[in-house]
Amino acid sequence: MWEGNAGPPSHSVPPQLAAKAAAELGEDAFDAVHDRLLHAYFAESRDITEPETLRALWCEAGLPAAEFGRMQNPQLLRETLQQHQAALEAGVTGAPAVQLAGEDVAIVGAHPLTLYRRWVERTARARTQSAGDA
Repeated sequence: MWEGNAGPPSHSVPPQLAAKAAAELGEDAFDAVHDRLLHAYFAESRDITEPETLRALWCEAGLPAAEFGRMQNPQLLRETLQQHQAALEAGVTGAPAVQLAGEDVAIVGAHPLTLYRRWVERTARARTQSAGDA
């Protein structure tokens, strides 16, 4: 349950930019920022769309403060907005969302790992059966 005086974030682009900027520094940097973003939102009810919050989370993840400006890269913003638009067109209405390659359906929201495993296994079986029928 969301707690605090401020409302929950209403847009996912700012945290997506932070995660993508961190990814430019490497997989470990991405993982650290990603974990902090999720924990800040789900466990701490922090508004992860606020620039001050994003800067704090960046530093809490152990990333160099001087690299936070990577979020201002116009190309990164263009790519993020294109991906955001593609997600909307695929019917994604929230974050997190997961879509399997080659599938037109996405699962929206945080779910137990077992749900994702079952989805992947069923999709793999269906693809195997389809390939065998062809």
